[in-house]
Amino acid sequence: MSFSFPRKRFRDLNEQEILALAISCEEDDARIYRGYAESLRADFPDSAHIFDGMAQEEDGHRQRLIDLHRARFGDVIPLIRREHVAGYYQRRPVWLIENLGLERMRAEAEAMEREAERFYLNAAAQTRDAATRKLLGDLAAAEAEHQIVAGDLEARYLDADARQSEEEAAHRQFLLTWVQPGLAGLMDGSVSTLAPIFATAFATQDTWTTFLVGLAASVGAGISMGFTEAASDDGQLSGRGSPIKRGFASGIMTTVGGLGHALPYLITDFWTATVIAIIVVFVELWAIAWIQNRFMNTPFWRATLQVVVGGALVLAAGVLIGSG
Repeated sequence: MSFSFPRKRFRDLNEQEILALAISCEEDDARIYRGYAESLRADFPDSAHIFDGMAQEEDGHRQRLIDLHRARFGDVIPLIRREHVAGYYQRRPVWLIENLGLERMRAEAEAMEREAERFYLNAAAQTRDAATRKLLGDLAAAEAEHQIVAGDLEARYLDADARQSEEEAAHRQFLLTWVQPGLAGLMDGSVSTLAPIFATAFATQDTWTTFLVGLAASVGAGISMGFTEAASDDGQLSGRGSPIKRGFASGIMTTVGGLGHALPYLITDFWTATVIAIIVVFVELWAIAWIQNRFMNTPFWRATLQVVVGGALVLAAGVLIGSG
């Protein structure tokens, strides 16, 4: 069975179609859980066991639904999926979920089970047919059982030591994939653009020209840093994660770092714009020092010396060159 637009409403489905829909939903959810398990197996084997077990539970419920369909309606199951039914809850496409973090995957799985249970309960409350009401109630109970099973599996496979180990691995991966390249980009964008921006500012005292130079320097540096980061390491041997993610983190933060002290030059008054830009520079440099201390465990005094003092020297060089 297939449906063309507009999609069929849930309340117009007969019992066989509801059962067929439930079977296809169980198949989809089992496939999602197996995808989670495969993406986690190398780095988080204990959590992969959890999703393997949840996929097996979905397979068991799907088989029960197939047996029920065979007993009531025969062997031919109508082809009906979520996208064929108006107002039915949808699952995210695989390409949107396969790169989720560990905790997000667990939260997504819990939401999947709650969403399915709530839908079936609401649908059961809206129907007048006793057999259909019972069927929907049974499906809701099955989804609630999935949540209990997920908790049992987590308790079985994910003890305190395993959870701590996985959390540490996830934190380390977050640092390598996002924080480290983002921090490098922020430092480069904040420091390397200081000289050209302030040299232009003091040489021309034209705020619009200064802004254009700052915009060009920031965007150009962002593109350069992004491509350099993405091309320098594919992440396979270093374990630093996706080069695309690292490239975006580095490129975007480089651009943000440069634009921070370029945007004040949209103000037409030169000295007002310059004072604000200098204040923004020191806020950026202190933020970099804080991030180094917070995420990279760099002593705060060392981070301050490296970033604030270095940035102040670059700023002074730009002012002197522009004034000369």
